[in-house]
Amino acid sequence: MPLRDTLARVDADLAAGRVPVARQRLRGLVSSFPDDLALRRRLAEVYRLYGEPAEAGRWMYLEQDRDPAETSAFEARYRTGPRRMRALAWRGPESLAGTAFAAGQLAAVRTACSAAVGRRVDWDTVPSGDGTGGEGGTIGGFLAGAGCLAAVLAFLAIWVNGLLALFR
Repeated sequence: MPLRDTLARVDADLAAGRVPVARQRLRGLVSSFPDDLALRRRLAEVYRLYGEPAEAGRWMYLEQDRDPAETSAFEARYRTGPRRMRALAWRGPESLAGTAFAAGQLAAVRTACSAAVGRRVDWDTVPSGDGTGGEGGTIGGFLAGAGCLAAVLAFLAIWVNGLLALFR
């Protein structure tokens, strides 16, 4: 579907109060046209309707007139360079940004990501990891592993107990 038709549907969805549908349409458009700053701005406006400052800040991050509180919320949610780089969902060179401010923001995020992972990265090869270099997991990861181990041990104990009961 052409961009203009999809934007008309977004407008119709918003007028009808179908904000989640409009958000999904805009997310799809930003995915298809990552260098269109106007689409990112529209998506930020929809996230403001949700009361999601971090997501509004995410999609306004490349705009000079962004809200500092939204930018701070975005940066707090996506603390590392690799996470910010993935969150911005940019593709291609920074020169496609359209404004010097946006190009500077993209370059700063890419530079922070490169420093975090220890090698040069670009927008077409965003690292999938956090950039922490695998130096230990999080407490949540440890607890999840411990919980799985406890579940397996409990299952084996019940199974052995049942097997022994068969032969008594």
